[in-house]
Amino acid sequence: MAKKSSTLTIDGQQFELPVFEGTIGPSVVDISKLYGQSGHFTYDPGFTSTASCESKITYIDGDKGILLYRGYPIEQLAEQGDFLETCYLLLYGELPTAAEKADFDMRVTKHTMVNDQMHRFFQGFRRDAHPMSIMVAVVGALSAFYHDSIDISDPQQRMIASMRMISKLPTIAAMAYKYSVGQPFVYPQNSLSYAANFLRMCFAVPCEEYQVNPVLARALDKIFILHADHEQNASTSTVRLAGSSGANPFACIAAGIACLWGPAHGGANEAALKMLEEIGTPDRIPEFIKRAKDKDDPFRLMGFGHRVYKNYDPRARIMQKTTHEVLAEIGDTDDPIFEVAKELERIALQDEYFIEKKLYPNIDFYSGITLRAMGFPTSMFTVLFALARTVGWIAQWMEMIEDPHQKIGRPRQLYTGSPQRDYRTLSQRG
Repeated sequence: MAKKSSTLTIDGQQFELPVFEGTIGPSVVDISKLYGQSGHFTYDPGFTSTASCESKITYIDGDKGILLYRGYPIEQLAEQGDFLETCYLLLYGELPTAAEKADFDMRVTKHTMVNDQMHRFFQGFRRDAHPMSIMVAVVGALSAFYHDSIDISDPQQRMIASMRMISKLPTIAAMAYKYSVGQPFVYPQNSLSYAANFLRMCFAVPCEEYQVNPVLARALDKIFILHADHEQNASTSTVRLAGSSGANPFACIAAGIACLWGPAHGGANEAALKMLEEIGTPDRIPEFIKRAKDKDDPFRLMGFGHRVYKNYDPRARIMQKTTHEVLAEIGDTDDPIFEVAKELERIALQDEYFIEKKLYPNIDFYSGITLRAMGFPTSMFTVLFALARTVGWIAQWMEMIEDPHQKIGRPRQLYTGSPQRDYRTLSQRG
């Protein structure tokens, strides 16, 4: 029940609209009955000022640089917890007890294998197929293999489907990578952690033993935590929109992966890395800073600024530290690209132009460097993003399904085309 209201005046007529308050963050004006009362829609391209749903999962304060999962700061989760603990938190709303975590970890680990027939499914792709195109197709095809978990009205089936995707996405992602480089698939190993298992499936080969580097495994686990959810972004909104029609969960997550593939969303870290490689050396930074300020120059600094954050992205601070740890571990602290990144960040944080426009480094600025150092090609960057974000998509999808107020998504429009006109035959058209 709304405790406040606002008044909107249109052509001298006033309309009272309820105002709802969240536990933290901005209040919202309920316009759900505005069209019925006034005959008017609201206009908000990109939905930048529109709350599309009510959610208890993730909160972002872009002005203060705060990111909370179920109320817990991202910094605490990344530094003190692990990814599967974060998965449990996003899915169930609370951090697990020791017994609950052991059970959850076991359930995920025991479902990492994929149906063996899926191996033949991969053979239908060209060898040079982008791993993201494979991800979209294979995840969407999971519904063809697991008919016993596509009834969204059954809570038990919803949870089974959720666990299957969290468990199998690393296996599918690793298979997509192995297929792209022409190497045999590596089966999961239940004795390893989530991140360590994924590294092994990506980089082990049958002809020799592979030892997972614990520093790299921990770094990858942090990357997964940092990317696990991010409120109602483009891909999450896509998952919710697809789910609102009653589509099966595998189709919904495939839709989210397709949306994430866009360079303005999941591909941003690849773009940032390419920019750093283009700059090449720290002495060339002033030249590119000058170009970034030139309105007539198409060059843009990638990895700076964010649609929501108008302060330092809290994930970027953790990512910077993680990058240092990874480069130190592999003995590549003199990586020229990393030196460019550090100097570019230093200059930008002191430059009045960037300060005024609130263009702070975001997570994409450092994550590409880290993933490259681990041995992943740029084509896999967005795949890793999708792997990590799957649990967030699933949590958001389940919340939407259980929301009694949820309706099928149906945005309206401002029509600017031709008004009604009569059909003319070919002879009348001249």
